[in-house]
Amino acid sequence: MSDKTATAQIGVIGMAVMGSNLARNFANHGYSTAVFNRTWARTEGVLTAHPEANFIASETIEEFVDSLEKPRRIVIMVQAGAGTDAVIDELVPLLEPGDIVVDGGNAFFQDTRRREEKLRAHDLHFVGAGISGGEIGALEGPSIMPGGSEHSYAYVGRMLEDISATFESPDGPEPCCTYIGTDGAGHFVKMVHNGIEYADMQFIGEAYDLLQGIGLTAIEAADVFAEWNTGDLDSYLIEITSEVLRQVDAATGKPLVDIVVDAGGMKGTGTWTVQESLRLGVPAAAIAEAVFARAASSSPDLRAAAKAALTGPDGQIADADRTAFVDDVKNALWCAKVIAYAQGLDLIRVAAAEYGWTIDVGAVARIWRAGCIIRAKLLDRISNEYAAADLTTLLEAPSIRAGLTEANPAWRRVVAAAATAGVPIPGFASALAYYDLVRAERTNAALTQGLRDFFGSHTYRRIDTEGVYHTLWSGDRSEVRES
Repeated sequence: MSDKTATAQIGVIGMAVMGSNLARNFANHGYSTAVFNRTWARTEGVLTAHPEANFIASETIEEFVDSLEKPRRIVIMVQAGAGTDAVIDELVPLLEPGDIVVDGGNAFFQDTRRREEKLRAHDLHFVGAGISGGEIGALEGPSIMPGGSEHSYAYVGRMLEDISATFESPDGPEPCCTYIGTDGAGHFVKMVHNGIEYADMQFIGEAYDLLQGIGLTAIEAADVFAEWNTGDLDSYLIEITSEVLRQVDAATGKPLVDIVVDAGGMKGTGTWTVQESLRLGVPAAAIAEAVFARAASSSPDLRAAAKAALTGPDGQIADADRTAFVDDVKNALWCAKVIAYAQGLDLIRVAAAEYGWTIDVGAVARIWRAGCIIRAKLLDRISNEYAAADLTTLLEAPSIRAGLTEANPAWRRVVAAAATAGVPIPGFASALAYYDLVRAERTNAALTQGLRDFFGSHTYRRIDTEGVYHTLWSGDRSEVRES
């Protein structure tokens, strides 16, 4: 065990890969770091593997708390849910007013709000910090989305900014961490980040299916994605798509992607995003379709029954000009990505009003430009647009609007070709439907209101006068204004 006379500036609980890498990140930035894990063997393994970090390690949580300077700053990196609550319950009796607890796990934002209220009653500060970037990001610099009191950010913000990823802007390096808002704001933003991530991966998968539909091999498609990564689609996910498609299975000699079972896994954050969009009444169908596509992929009985019963085109896009179609798919992919960002950022805007958070949506886009999984060239443009104007939707931003207008014909050609050929593209199609829905002069909701009033007397409003109306749809058809 390390010398306990030292005083640590920050402590990390949880020495699995994410926690230990985050602790190493703090140490690499010159912060004296205390570490603790429920099992001493894991802590000991981290100490042995990384002696250069000079961690201050403890076998008991009491020793860990005592090793920290005051006000204490503790980062919890354990499994979200009951595990986090158990650690908090152990910590609270040992802490003093003013101490700060940071939860860096993938917590549900309502749990974060509950924990923040609980610790506030003990004069303790609780920070729910969304962290994106995976294991490498935790070590080399993630995107960090902290929510909590402004007082707590004054004590931990500089540390979190120091260990976060850095975006090289024309004005110099900028940390990919900023104060998001009170209580659960940080974890809400991280949840939406993950929802957009679901959509992004679904769109990429649909683009690959379309490229296969014109006969491209996995290696040829890898080359296409690599080329796309040099332009407006430049992003981490596009970059690694090229690498995944190039991987060859050692046992069969086939592309590894063809050997992987096509059943998408989920850990819950995408589902939470969709559930919250439904609760708040925010249309986020492109994100929802990505979640549902994973659910369908992981429903073997449904797929087997449908495959046996249903007929349709074979997914081959015949007589297509390869070069032109590849370019169309590129444009459709960019448009769909824009829609997912628009839906996610709109969800953040509406949630901020609902929960009393003051969230700078442009700042959210800024801290996603590096470190996180959805980091992309597009986010720099998005952050600049939000900095220039108070936007209701990303879609009204001048450069975004111009890009969508230019790419619109290609987007429609791709959706039409996919429908004709039987290539499933729920993401692309849903994104296009959203585009047309929100720009429509009138929607079919007028008929919906008529039907609701007919069978349930739910009333409706008129375009030519104020008030609420109900029609006796059968009989004399007279209108009756409700009191």
